[in-house]
Amino acid sequence: MPKTHTNIGISFSNTGLTHYGGLYLLQQFFQRIKLRSALTHTVRFQQLNNRYSISDYILAILYPIILGLGRIETNILLQQNGVFQYLASLPTYPNPTTLRRFLERFGSRGLTAFQNLHDRFRGHFLMKPDPISSVIFDLDTKVLTVYGQQQGAKIGFNPKKRGRPSYQPLLCFEGKTGDIWKGVYLSGDVHPAPHTIEILEKSISMLPSGIREIRVRADSAFYDHTIAEYLQEVPAFYAIVARITKPIQQYFGGLSYEETSPGLWLAEFEYKPWRWNTPQRFIVVRRLIPEKPSWQLSLFKMAGYTYHVIVTNLSLKPLNLWRFYNQRATGELIIRELLEAYTIGKIPTRDWASNQAYFHLVLFAYNLINWFQRLCLPDDWQRLNLQTIRNRLLLVPAQLLRPQGRPTLSLPNSYPYPKTFVEISKKINKLTDETIFGF
Repeated sequence: MPKTHTNIGISFSNTGLTHYGGLYLLQQFFQRIKLRSALTHTVRFQQLNNRYSISDYILAILYPIILGLGRIETNILLQQNGVFQYLASLPTYPNPTTLRRFLERFGSRGLTAFQNLHDRFRGHFLMKPDPISSVIFDLDTKVLTVYGQQQGAKIGFNPKKRGRPSYQPLLCFEGKTGDIWKGVYLSGDVHPAPHTIEILEKSISMLPSGIREIRVRADSAFYDHTIAEYLQEVPAFYAIVARITKPIQQYFGGLSYEETSPGLWLAEFEYKPWRWNTPQRFIVVRRLIPEKPSWQLSLFKMAGYTYHVIVTNLSLKPLNLWRFYNQRATGELIIRELLEAYTIGKIPTRDWASNQAYFHLVLFAYNLINWFQRLCLPDDWQRLNLQTIRNRLLLVPAQLLRPQGRPTLSLPNSYPYPKTFVEISKKINKLTDETIFGF
């Protein structure tokens, strides 16, 4: 049997170690797209304490979100990590109280400028690496339950924690790139429909020239005649889940269904709902209820079938429209990623402006990683989630050495992806001037 080691000394004297060696690549990318310069020139407001610049504060919040450190309190680990501070180009790392005070100032004085900058980044990177001529906007909401006395948190529809106050982000995703195109932070008692036209107007106004077609997908929370009529005027195409009212139910029995696969039938009809200006095309999806359903049966059920109805102005055949709408599941995966990997549900303060600011920083962090992934990572890494990217790339133990006075980041020889690490670094350095955000 091997001997048990009982006489091992412990020392805490090495100041050149870090858990975040892969931060080098992320910082390379940020430098290449001139992120710090863009923040410095755009987000400006007066501060009494000039120890940290506004861009320092913003990066000090973005990095922990990306690295998975969760709540602001856990960021104290970075105060003792000199290599992290060196790689991130931060003078030191602010303490949690300082960061919360900055969030309050930022939310009330600098958030609008930051959102405008984020919009400019969105428009720029939408056309990278290749230009596109059409976009797909996926609309969705998510209830964020709170457990304190946070400003703006109200009691509304909360399926998992009934009676608890909540916030409710309204999000617009671009379906092809996976970018979060727009986000609005709402109180939990607010219905999203009245804010949808505003977010669509802003989303469309942000589109770069050359976009010729806009398509919108949404669930039944957005089934509203004002939304459909606005999209018709844009003009844009839409596929929105309809609420199954009694007049719509009456069509089910008399339709001519086509079986497209075992247990799946589709049909269509035309109907003018109350308060709608014109008749609409409705697609009905009928499925048998299995003995042990693999999906959550929250749909309308009748005579052994479930029914799903979509209102649309697209001319696609019913099966193709059903497939097109089902691709909206990507947005649901993004929301899950925001909750699990980006801590969007961890409300940092009691202040409304601060929490709203943190929400928009999370969206920005998500997009930064999405752009980094799209432009710099290998093809077979394009669809990895953030946790996998952390494990493979960002959370790499490293030591900062200075042979002959030159800073060198030394990674372990057991690291499984050395060639990929080097290839990503080369790819970042080869980003063309057309790809780099202009500042």
